[in-house]
Amino acid sequence: MTWNASCKDFDSSKDVHMSKRATSMCPTLVLSSVKKLYVWTLLTSVVLFVSALGYNNVRSQSTDRLAAPRDSSRVFVSDNPNTVPETPNNDQYTLQLQKEVEDLKHRIEQLELEKNTYPEVTFRSYKDRKRILVTGGAGFVGSHLVDKLMLQGHEVTVVDNFFTGRKRNIEHWLGHENFELLNHDVVNPLFIEVDQIYHLASPASPPHYMYNPIKTIKTNTVGTINMLGLAKRVRARLLMASTSEVYGDPEIHPQTEEYWGHVNPIGPRACYDEGKRVAETMCYAYRKQDGLEVRVARIFNTFGPRMHMADGRVVSNFILQALQNEPITIYGKGEQTRSFQYVSDLVDGLEALMNSNYSEPVNIGNPEEYTILDFARVIRQLVGGESEIVHKPAMQDDPQRRKPDITRAKKYINWTPKVPMMVGINKTIEYFSHELQRKKHSERNIWHPDFELQSNTDTSLDLGSNIFNQKSADVEDNLES
Repeated sequence: MTWNASCKDFDSSKDVHMSKRATSMCPTLVLSSVKKLYVWTLLTSVVLFVSALGYNNVRSQSTDRLAAPRDSSRVFVSDNPNTVPETPNNDQYTLQLQKEVEDLKHRIEQLELEKNTYPEVTFRSYKDRKRILVTGGAGFVGSHLVDKLMLQGHEVTVVDNFFTGRKRNIEHWLGHENFELLNHDVVNPLFIEVDQIYHLASPASPPHYMYNPIKTIKTNTVGTINMLGLAKRVRARLLMASTSEVYGDPEIHPQTEEYWGHVNPIGPRACYDEGKRVAETMCYAYRKQDGLEVRVARIFNTFGPRMHMADGRVVSNFILQALQNEPITIYGKGEQTRSFQYVSDLVDGLEALMNSNYSEPVNIGNPEEYTILDFARVIRQLVGGESEIVHKPAMQDDPQRRKPDITRAKKYINWTPKVPMMVGINKTIEYFSHELQRKKHSERNIWHPDFELQSNTDTSLDLGSNIFNQKSADVEDNLES
């Protein structure tokens, strides 16, 4: 019989015939339990008492050591009896402290020098300051656009998923009160309050947009739908960065905005070409159905600092190969033509179009046309080295001629490219050269924009063309000799 059972029987009034054995067991069990409890309490008290004595002893020794003056006569005795007592030298201790203080001062000075310093931005009151969203703002073109908008004093929000964009391109604005960076993919909806939207988000070079064709299509369709929906909700104006690739391999030359294009809808470039064509269609559907303010810029070949080193474009490929003394690769005979504009000219064109009252598509590009072979020769001469020019099979659907007609840009947004070709190429070579010299992350290669680069004269475009043609002629003369 257990304790619970015996007490239960003892307390029960129903069982009137309880045995004497059960009656006499309850007091015995109670006494036994009381003795056990008393023993455990006594043992616990002894343990706590001993622990308290030990703690007080250690605390007393620690207090004595802290309170004792630090002088040369004091002897520090180790707890280990085998250790030889040592007497510290006051002079050595002082010198060590002074050295540590000097090191801390030096570190503080370095941190002060490395703290964020921002370029001077224009002050704008709440009446003039705009809230501007730039999708793809950490990319090549987007980061230069962000620089200009920030310097003008606007509040800029950058949205980028960093597929081809890099935080390095806009890190000089991180922490500024007018700047905000969101790691976000435009294929997912975004809910913020803005006044203008520059929709630049999309991989733009063939290796990048061919890497994941479905993702490229989704970015240019679903992503554009999301940005148009945001613009509709907050009544913002949207500029969509389209491309000269909507013309495909053109059958007319130069290409005007009225030309419908010649595009292979199932070719390797179709994910980008057709994606941008659908994006333009959606922009004008929103304008017609909902009265949305839209602007469409058809961008031609652009180059400049912050280009991705491995984007596969003509300029970056040629400069990188020449700097590393590698063969300069040309696909095909090199007789295909391109028109190249410097990135600051493009940024000026995008801003002018956004703030204009013109809503039809506009070509933004440099109308000066060069063959790929001539371009490779000039870059090789500018860089130096002994890179040879090699030819490989032509790429499928590669356009043979590309030159914009910028009549609309001149007439409706008063824009023409101003940066001479050779000036832009030299600045791009300088940037790539510094990039290749980097050996560790602390060796920064931050390109600060120079918006005074543009010439104010109308002859700047001709000057660049003349210098380029002269360089190309010099190269041919050297080859013949």
